[in-house]
Amino acid sequence: MEELLAQRGIEVSYETIRCWTLKFGRLFAQNLRRTRSRPTGRWHLDEMVVRIGGKRMFLWRAVDDEGEVLDMLVQERRNKAAALRLLRKLLKSHGVHPETFTTDKLASYRAAARDLGLTDRHRPGGMRENNRAENSHLAIRRRERKQQKFKSQASAQRFLSSHAAIYNTFNTQPHMILACPRGVIQVQC
Repeated sequence: MEELLAQRGIEVSYETIRCWTLKFGRLFAQNLRRTRSRPTGRWHLDEMVVRIGGKRMFLWRAVDDEGEVLDMLVQERRNKAAALRLLRKLLKSHGVHPETFTTDKLASYRAAARDLGLTDRHRPGGMRENNRAENSHLAIRRRERKQQKFKSQASAQRFLSSHAAIYNTFNTQPHMILACPRGVIQVQC
């Protein structure tokens, strides 16, 4: 942003841009989420370990079948309460129950699904069935390295929830792009 504005003759510091991000980032993310289409009925849930302020935390993520990040939650523990909180947040924010949701074999998911009455929709699978969620961690790891780790749980949650909405907007999946018919020049397509 600093460079883009400098090209237009506006000089700002990185601190100003950081303040803008804190102030307007959540609003942009909310607007992007509002305009996005409904998620598919198959969800993939997974958790990953992140270091925040030197402490080991868990980032719980939910991704739909097309790779859209549905939601994420930073928690201190990897237990039933954390899994239950993620599932409740997903059901509340999307307003629909998934056809199925695939997880790894962590017992916390099974207990949370039992509490919410979703055991018939829960598919505990191995690594291959949950590859969609496993691969969605890569973008987070890249951002984490560039930012040199997160400093607090609240700032990580704030950044990651905004990042998810923006990532969904600009990350186009290959199967969602229309192919040009044969014989048509690429520029016209």
